[in-house]
Amino acid sequence: MHPMKILIVGSGGREHALGWKLAQSPLVSELISAPGNPGLADLGRTVAIKADAPGELAAFAMREQVDLVVIGPEAAAAAGLADSLAKVSVACFGPSQAAAELESSKAFMKDFCARHCVPTAGYKVFDDAIRAKAYLGEREPPIVIKADGLAGGKGVVVAETRRDADAAVDQILFLRKFGTAGQRIVVEDFLPGEEASFFALCDGETAIPLQAAQDHKRAYDGDKGPNTGGMGAYSPAPIFTDAVRGQTMERIILPTLAGMRAEGRPFVGVLFAGLMISADGPKLIEFNVRFGDPECQTLMRRLKSDLAPLLLAAAKGDLANAPPIEWDAWPAVTVVYAAKGYPDEPLTGSVIRGVEHAGRFEGVEHFHAGTRRDEVGTLRAAGGRVLNVTAVGDTLHEAVIRAYAAVNAIDWPGGFCRSDIGWRALEPRSPSMGEQSSRSDD
Repeated sequence: MHPMKILIVGSGGREHALGWKLAQSPLVSELISAPGNPGLADLGRTVAIKADAPGELAAFAMREQVDLVVIGPEAAAAAGLADSLAKVSVACFGPSQAAAELESSKAFMKDFCARHCVPTAGYKVFDDAIRAKAYLGEREPPIVIKADGLAGGKGVVVAETRRDADAAVDQILFLRKFGTAGQRIVVEDFLPGEEASFFALCDGETAIPLQAAQDHKRAYDGDKGPNTGGMGAYSPAPIFTDAVRGQTMERIILPTLAGMRAEGRPFVGVLFAGLMISADGPKLIEFNVRFGDPECQTLMRRLKSDLAPLLLAAAKGDLANAPPIEWDAWPAVTVVYAAKGYPDEPLTGSVIRGVEHAGRFEGVEHFHAGTRRDEVGTLRAAGGRVLNVTAVGDTLHEAVIRAYAAVNAIDWPGGFCRSDIGWRALEPRSPSMGEQSSRSDD
């Protein structure tokens, strides 16, 4: 295989982690990111093209003779980047705009599951608030209400009372809290159990299982506060046994791949299944059509195999011939350092010092998520989720200790993080109310 020039699209912690892993490959001659971030800038060239500008990105990839484009965020997939790249014959790891509807429309995803017998919660789709509320009157809370489109990780309400459910319907359909993403809503039955995130590489025909992780969606300790894009993750997830993995592939991933192919929307990229693990086995909460964030950071720390040929094989329909994927046995944990005010109104512009100290701890890497450098090179917060500190250890407990030691070495008064990442695995207890929230990014 000749040396590859790879373009990573996106600017978050997920993209930095993918770049960090790809930069280790002897097959990668140059790494470019668009628009990138300060961490990705340390790995290669960055270009000021937004992730949701498919025409500009395709023209750049063709002009630069890029060998492979890796789509990071869902916005790029939903905007049709893979389709634009196909027109100029540039290989792309990521789904077409039609295939990306598995994430960009929750109504499409639920209807697809019904057509192909993929196990998920019962549901109804509404664009009329009066009819939605009439349906709510027939259901027992808790009940889940979701904006149909991409809503930045905030478009899901788990309503514990009828009043909360009615208020959520009004906010989404009447007040347009999520803009065009809320032109329709999905009302779902609540699924009890414990959540897990599972990933599989797909090339339209073949699916190869990766590993599972468990994330923390709520903003504050004890799973309190508003939903976020994710405040931390760990892998492996004890709840996700080999038996559950087999059931997930057989009942969810493979039927989805076959169904998308049959409907003329072959799925290429990474399929992220957000699952609720119950006594009846795994059930699908939702699909995402890209690596999770911060799960990706955790998985990249555990992946022993070269990532570059795997992504290229998926893009070119050759996963059936890919070598077995190897993983390190050690657990990994990611702690998200977010700007105060996240997820509602994060405060940007604050100065971050001492990030270099985080990398001095054994087993620790840090990934930039929402950072920028000002005109004199000072690192500043530029988003909601700003930094990711990822650590590995012989045990999850050791990994957690290392991660928080590194977090404490960073001087950033403008940030906050949860202090209990990994608690489900470290302190087993009865599963509490699942969050069933959207995993869209910031």
